[in-house]
Amino acid sequence: MITAAAVSKDYHSETGHGWNRVLSEVSFAVARGEKLALLGRNGAGKSTLIRLLAGIELPTIGTIERTMSVSWPVGLNGGVGGSMTGNDNIRFISRIYDKPFKLMRDYVDDFAELGKFLAEPVRTYSTGMRARLNFALSIAIDFDCYLIDEIISVGDQRFQQRSQEELFEKRADRCLILASHVPHIVRDYCSRALVLHRGRGKVFDDLDLAFDIYNDL
Repeated sequence: MITAAAVSKDYHSETGHGWNRVLSEVSFAVARGEKLALLGRNGAGKSTLIRLLAGIELPTIGTIERTMSVSWPVGLNGGVGGSMTGNDNIRFISRIYDKPFKLMRDYVDDFAELGKFLAEPVRTYSTGMRARLNFALSIAIDFDCYLIDEIISVGDQRFQQRSQEELFEKRADRCLILASHVPHIVRDYCSRALVLHRGRGKVFDDLDLAFDIYNDL
């Protein structure tokens, strides 16, 4: 179970004066095996909420309790060290989670298809290459819950298809919290949706109603 209770998150304003509240008293719970979509326009707080759920950042107010293992955010940013090579990132993750380096490297190499670039610093990668490395590293580790931030819309059609198979078919019994702008993905795989707007959030069991509200934002 992941439980968020009245979670708020403030950041210093861009002007350097005062604070900007990105999330305001967001509450919800996700059980093992459940698939929850995060819907909201750009800037609604989806990525911020995913970082909080991962434990990368802490709420300003409120609490987040986890009784299952949770991945780092799988998406366009984060999850990998830019100054390290792809191989260094694989070695680092394998040590943290006590996994054999060679097995992890073989898996990541096969899935991400980065070839010789695994020996290059990640900061030299394109956005898509970083995303493929981040995704492959994440699914190489067995988590109870995966936090996904638009990753399945990255890459060519073949990579997207393999990503969907890994997440929704091979890990059908795992919890998934998915921020996505792709309606058919949400409708096909998620059972509920948390709609975020101006920092506030509400959970809907009816996906059609959730999309109606999201489209009106």
